[in-house]
Amino acid sequence: MAPVLSSNWKNLQSKLKQESTAKEKKRKAPPTERQLNTIAKRKRLDAKQAIGAKSTLPVLKRNNMGISSSILKSRDDDTPSASLALWAEDNDISAKDLAEAYGVDMKDVVTTGAKEDKINDGLAKDTEIGQYVAMDCEMVGVGGAEDRSVLARVSIVNYHGIQIYDSFVRPKEFVTDWRTHVSGVSPKHMATARSFEEVQADVAEIIKDRVLVGHAIKNDLDVLIMGHPKMDIRDTSRFSGFRKYSSGRAPSLKKLAKEVLGVEIQNGEHSSIEDARATMLLFRRFKQPFDLEHAKRFPQRIAGEGKKKGKSGKKGKGKK
Repeated sequence: MAPVLSSNWKNLQSKLKQESTAKEKKRKAPPTERQLNTIAKRKRLDAKQAIGAKSTLPVLKRNNMGISSSILKSRDDDTPSASLALWAEDNDISAKDLAEAYGVDMKDVVTTGAKEDKINDGLAKDTEIGQYVAMDCEMVGVGGAEDRSVLARVSIVNYHGIQIYDSFVRPKEFVTDWRTHVSGVSPKHMATARSFEEVQADVAEIIKDRVLVGHAIKNDLDVLIMGHPKMDIRDTSRFSGFRKYSSGRAPSLKKLAKEVLGVEIQNGEHSSIEDARATMLLFRRFKQPFDLEHAKRFPQRIAGEGKKKGKSGKKGKGKK
């Protein structure tokens, strides 16, 4: 004979079944916006912690006013800026992964790397220069129809892309074309610009006895009216490994940055600091083949450097 269930037991079974069905529906229900935000926030925090274990994150800021004189902004096609790319490379981190860790799009990110750039600040204080420096200059036009180029701004960064020097320069001749849409230089910058002689002396002191990295660096040295030992120059426009990007000719810095580094520069007004960083990053990415190619041109210099290192022992080891 089948057991007879009490009404209380039947009611309890019915209640348990209803609760089980409700829980099942709750589990299958799509997450709310608040839940999604919480999940995204947790993922960003996990990414930050993972990156933080490697190094300190750079300062990232939002800028709704466009590019200012003290901030470098990534471009409009979701590619990282040269500044962010350099910082990320120093710390073996993908620039895009870094941006994702902050939960922002690359096109909305601005960065100045380890230190905030100080436009027209002259020689940076408490910054180690090191053995390698990259330089870029901005120029304006003089002479009317002749349209000769003269110096209007100089920027220098060290091996890690940190600003060493930046200054606007007062041209000695009447400027007939400021080329602001390209150079980023305008008459307002001349109020605090330094004299050509002062800037020339500063640059000469910085690059003395150092390896100078640049793109078509001869043009920069020409407007500075100075020279530099060819054995101490690394020119990214002359490196044979980059010629394939321009059908055997000297490629533009903008093209190399895009094709080789995946970063955008020179969209609109140029930033000589950002261009210098991109140049240094190109050199760093291919430093070994650069050195091999350079050794073929200056074998005695390379041999001499080896002897010098042998005599000096470990002094300065690890520094760039």
